[in-house]
Amino acid sequence: MSELSFAVGQRWVSNSEAELGLGIITEVTGRRIEIAFPAADEQRSYAANNAPLSRVDYSVGEQVKTRNGQQFTISEKHPLNGCVIYQGESANGEAISIHEMDLDSYVQFSQATDRLFAGQIDKNRQFQLRLRTHQFSHRLHQSPVFGLLGARVQCLPHQFYIASQMANCISTRVLLADEVGLGKTIEAGLIMHQQILQGRASRVLVIVPSALVHQWLVEMLRRFNLAFTVIDAERYEALVELDEGNAFDSAQLVLTDLQTLEAHPAMQHDVLQASWDMLVVDEAHHLQWHVEQSSEGYQLVEKLAGQIASVLLLTATPEQLGMDSHFARLRLLDPDRYYDLDLFREEQQKYQQISLLLDQLMAVESASEFAANKSLNKDLAGYLDKTLLKALSSADEFEASREQAKQQFLDQFGTGRILFRNTRDTVKGFPERQLTTFPLDAPESFSPENNSELTHLVQPETLLGENWLELDPRVDWLIDWLKQHRGEKTLLITANAETAQQLELHLRLQHGVRSSVFHEHMTLINRDRAAAFFADDEEGAQILICSEIGSEGRNFQFCSYLVLFDLPLNPDLLEQRIGRLDRIGQRNTVNIVLPFYQNTAQQLLLDWYHQGLNAFESVCKTGSALREQFAERLEQCLQDPADKKAFAKLLKDTQKAEQQLRENLSQGRDRLLTMNSYDEFAAKEILMQVDEASSPLELADFMDDFFDAYGVEQQAHSADSIILQRGDELRSDEIDLPEDGLTATYQRARALSREDMAFLSWEHPLVLSAMDAVISSDLGNTAFCQLKSNLVPAGSLLLEVAFVMHCPAPKQFNITRFIPESYLRLVIDEKGRQLEDQLAEQDMNQLAGRIPKHTAQQMVQVARERIDSLIDSSKKVAVKHQKHLIEQAIGSMTQLTDNEIQRLQHLAEKNSHIKPAEIEAMQAQQQQLQQFLQHAELKLDALRLIIVTEAE
Repeated sequence: MSELSFAVGQRWVSNSEAELGLGIITEVTGRRIEIAFPAADEQRSYAANNAPLSRVDYSVGEQVKTRNGQQFTISEKHPLNGCVIYQGESANGEAISIHEMDLDSYVQFSQATDRLFAGQIDKNRQFQLRLRTHQFSHRLHQSPVFGLLGARVQCLPHQFYIASQMANCISTRVLLADEVGLGKTIEAGLIMHQQILQGRASRVLVIVPSALVHQWLVEMLRRFNLAFTVIDAERYEALVELDEGNAFDSAQLVLTDLQTLEAHPAMQHDVLQASWDMLVVDEAHHLQWHVEQSSEGYQLVEKLAGQIASVLLLTATPEQLGMDSHFARLRLLDPDRYYDLDLFREEQQKYQQISLLLDQLMAVESASEFAANKSLNKDLAGYLDKTLLKALSSADEFEASREQAKQQFLDQFGTGRILFRNTRDTVKGFPERQLTTFPLDAPESFSPENNSELTHLVQPETLLGENWLELDPRVDWLIDWLKQHRGEKTLLITANAETAQQLELHLRLQHGVRSSVFHEHMTLINRDRAAAFFADDEEGAQILICSEIGSEGRNFQFCSYLVLFDLPLNPDLLEQRIGRLDRIGQRNTVNIVLPFYQNTAQQLLLDWYHQGLNAFESVCKTGSALREQFAERLEQCLQDPADKKAFAKLLKDTQKAEQQLRENLSQGRDRLLTMNSYDEFAAKEILMQVDEASSPLELADFMDDFFDAYGVEQQAHSADSIILQRGDELRSDEIDLPEDGLTATYQRARALSREDMAFLSWEHPLVLSAMDAVISSDLGNTAFCQLKSNLVPAGSLLLEVAFVMHCPAPKQFNITRFIPESYLRLVIDEKGRQLEDQLAEQDMNQLAGRIPKHTAQQMVQVARERIDSLIDSSKKVAVKHQKHLIEQAIGSMTQLTDNEIQRLQHLAEKNSHIKPAEIEAMQAQQQQLQQFLQHAELKLDALRLIIVTEAE
C-alpha cells in the first residue's frame, strides 16, 4: 500500500472501520493524510506509511452510484491527478461522467468480492468459523430431533416420544393426559419449543388456573428459554390505558389465567380478537360441559380452539372424571369428529374389545403358538390382511409381523392421533416412598375451638400466637432431627410464606443451621440464589424451607428427605409436594418425614391420607374424587377429633371407595391408547438421536471460537461451567447475552443440578443468535493465506470458495432440511482445474499459512485481474452443480411427503380420524415446497485466496 501515492480527492475505505463508508482524502501533508467520511460525518488522520486504508478503485463493468443517487455501469475510467474519472451509462441510457469524489459515500462492503477488493480481508480462523457455522446450522435444521435439543430437562423417553410425534403434523391438536408426576407440562413445553423453533408457531396463548401462573412462567423460562408475558387484570388495564391496540397483541408469548378471563368480559373479547398460532390450556378437566349447557370458561376455550390451528389440552387421567368429561375435551380438539356423546360411548366399548384382542396377540410368544390358536386367528382375520396373518405363523417373521400388526391396530382404532396418556405402569424409573411419622404432644396453649377454620387446625402455628417458635414442639423436634441428619439435604414444605420465613430465620440465627428460604414473595433472582445455595453439595444449605406456592415448578430430586411441616387439605396438593422429590431420575428412596400433634385434627388428616388413600407411599390417583365425595364428613371429623367412631366409619368407607375406584380405573384402561402413547423402541431411538445431535464438546469448541471473534469475554467458573461477559469490543448487539453476563454450562446433567446456570445447547438463544450473527454478517467471508505445496507451481493463485444454497421460503417449512449440503466448496486454480478433492477442507485449514494483512491487501490490488478470472471460473462450476443439488432436494422432499401422504390415505380408509382436509393440506404443502425449491440458487458466500509457495 505504501507504493501507492495519496492524492486529494481519492476514495479509500478504512480496513478497521468499514462502517464509515467511503472516505475522501482532503489533505496530504508530508507524512500525514487527512480523510473525511461523509456518510458517518467523521474525520480521521493517519500516518501515510501506515494507514489502515484500502484504495477503492472500481473496475469496468461494475455498477456504482453517484452522490445524487444515480446508478450506472462503468464503461470507461481515466486517471486525473492521481484520481479516477468514471464514465458509463445509466439504466435509461443516459451518459454519465463523474470524478470519484462524486461517488456515493454511503457504501457498505458486505459481499465477499467487494470486501476483498476494498482490502477488508479477515483472518483465516474467521473464514473457518464462517464455514463451520454454516455446517452446524445446516446440521441442526436437518436433524430429526430439531427443536428437542435445547430444553433443560431430563431426557425421559415418554416425553420426547410424544413431542417427536408432533414434529410433522400440519396442525398440532392433542390432549396430553399423563398420570400425575409424568410431566405433562414438560411435554407441552417440548412441543411449544419445537414448534416455535421450527417457525410453525410464533404467537402462543397459554391459559392456566390462577395458582399455576407462576409455575408456568418459571418452567417455560427455566426449562425452554421461552419468555412469556403474564397478562392479568392489572396489566391488562394498564395496557388498555396506553391505548396502543389490543392488549393481547403486546407480546408474542402470553400467559394468563382462566379465572381472570371469566371475570372480565372485555379481556375475553380482546383475547378472541387477537391472532394466535397455538393455544395451550392446563387443567382442562376444570372446563365444565354438559349436553344441555357448558361453563363460561368452556365456551371461551371452545371459541378459541375453533379459530386457532394448534391446540394443546393438559388434563388429569381421562377416566377419573368420567366419559362425559373425557368427551367434552375431545370435542374441543375435533368437534366434527366428536359431535355425539352416545356414539362416542359405543365406540369406546368397541375399542375395549379390540384392545383385548390385541392383548391376546401380544401375549403369544411364538409362531407355533400363534398357528395353534385357531380362535385368535379367526378373530384377527377381520382386522389383518392374509399376508400378515401368514407371516405371524412363520418363525422367521413372527416378531416383526407381530409388531407390524400392533401398529396397524394402533393406527386404525382408538383416539391415539389426538390423545396421549402415559401411566406409571408403562413408564418405569420412579423411586420408592417411605413415610416416617413423629407424634408430638400438643402444647397447652394450642386450644382450637369448634368453629376454628380447618386451615388453622392443620397449621397449629396460626393458633399459637407471635411466640409460636418457642411454643411449637415441631421446632425443637426439627432442630434435633437436623442434627441427626447433618449429611442429608432436606426440603421442608409448609403452607404459609410467613411460617417459612420465620422458621428459617430462627434456625439460622438462633441455632446456626445452614438454611435457605424459598417463597412466593421473593424475586425470581432471589429464588434462584436460594435454590442454587441449596443445590451446592459442598458449601450449600442443609435445609431449604419452602412455602406452598414457592415450591411449585421446582425440581429438587437431588434431595431425598422431605419434611412436611403441615398437611394440605387437598390431596392433589399433597401429591404435588411429594412430587418435588418423587420424580423419574430420583436415585434414592423418597423419605417423607411428618411431625404432628397427637389426638388432633392433624393426626386425623394424616390417618385419612395414609390409611384411607395410601397417599404417602404410592401415587394417589383417586384423591380429588374421594376428597369431593367425603369432604363434608372429613370436615366434621377434623372439627371434632374426639368423635373416634365417626372417623373410623369415614376411614372404612374411604378405603372401600378408594379400592372400587382403583378397580374401575384399571378395568377401564384403553390398551390401544396406552400402547400408542409410548413406543419404547422408537423412544430409545429418539433419545439416541438427541444425544448424538447434542455434541456438547463440539459446541463448546465452536462457541470458544465465536466468543474470541466477537469480543465475548469468558472465564472458568467451576467444573463444566463458564462465566460470560460482554467485552469492551463486542462486535454485535444482536448477540443474546444479558448485560450483566451469564453463568453457563454445556453439560445437561450439570444444568439440571444447577438451575442458576444456563444450559448452552445448539438451540439456546445465545447459540442461535451467535450462528445468525456470523451467517448474516460479513465476518470471515474473505481471507488470504499461503500454502506450501507441489500440487501447482510456486507463485500460483488458488481460490477456495463456498457457495450457499439460498431458497427463500416461510420459516415454518424448514426448507433447509431438504438441502443436501450446507455449502458447495470449490478450489479452483488459474487453469480452471478443480482441486477440492486434493485439498480437503480439514487439511487446507491445517496447512493454511498466515499472510500479513498489509501484504495481502497489496497482493489483491496487484492481482485483481487474475482474481476476477478465478471468481468467474468458480461461478461457472457452481452453475453446473446447482441443477443437480436442486434435483436432490426435490427428490428428498418428495420421498418424505409421499410416504406420509400414502400413509394417511391408507389410514383414512379404515380410521375416521383421518380427514380429507388433512391429506389435502399435506398435498398442498408438497406442491409449495417444490415451488420454493425450484427457485433455489447457489450464491457466493465466502472466498479465500491461496498463494502457493514451494514446499520444503
